[in-house]
Amino acid sequence: MAPRPQKTENAAAVLKVFAVLESLAEERRASLAEIAQRAMTSKTTAHRLLQTMLDLGYVEQDRETEKYALTLKLFGLGARILRGQEDLLRVCDREMGKLSRATGESINLGVMDDFDQRVAYIHKYDSAYNLSMQSTLGKRNPLHSTSLGKALLAFRDEDEITERVAAMELKKLAPRTITDRDALREELAATRARGYAEEIEESEAGVRCMAAPVMDHAGKSVAAISIAFPLVRFDESRKAEYVRLLTEAGRAASAALGYV
Repeated sequence: MAPRPQKTENAAAVLKVFAVLESLAEERRASLAEIAQRAMTSKTTAHRLLQTMLDLGYVEQDRETEKYALTLKLFGLGARILRGQEDLLRVCDREMGKLSRATGESINLGVMDDFDQRVAYIHKYDSAYNLSMQSTLGKRNPLHSTSLGKALLAFRDEDEITERVAAMELKKLAPRTITDRDALREELAATRARGYAEEIEESEAGVRCMAAPVMDHAGKSVAAISIAFPLVRFDESRKAEYVRLLTEAGRAASAALGYV
């Protein structure tokens, strides 16, 4: 008797659920047809999954437009993941606030996502300017193309750096993305030597970022704080000031977590 393909079917169903959730996270509000297209499934399957999510309270539907959207119940699940990181968020928020007031630029806090070599954005201060870099909490960007990612990775031990760089898919995302492993390792070494990471149009055209690591009591980078500038507004004459403010913020947050 041939084995039943139960496990394969279950896995496929789970993949479809997350495809629907991720399509809603991207679109905010979407019709059944749009969700089915983005999730690459049939409208019948998408409708069945959405009805279940409606019943569970993770999705809502607008009665007039019939479009679907995620509810805050899903946000509640995400917030629980950050339990145990209250100290990190508290000490970093204090330093991020100082950076925000001093620069007026977008300030972000990122942590390592161990699943697929990415940095996850978990806290932010928006820019005071109309022209600004907007980040989304929960967004995950590649380590190799972001100042946050490079600041996190550069201050790990050599074995971990080697393992992570070897596992990366160095996709070109912007005009100056590093796509060579040797070049990336050189950049990580330079980052460690100067105490902060920098990227100019490596993750997004027209954007320049700088980031400093936040270390725990054992000297391991557990987060990074960044300043993001539109390239046209970056004042080269103030770079030394930006570096000082940023590295002071990283050191202060690290000290509050027990790093000496």
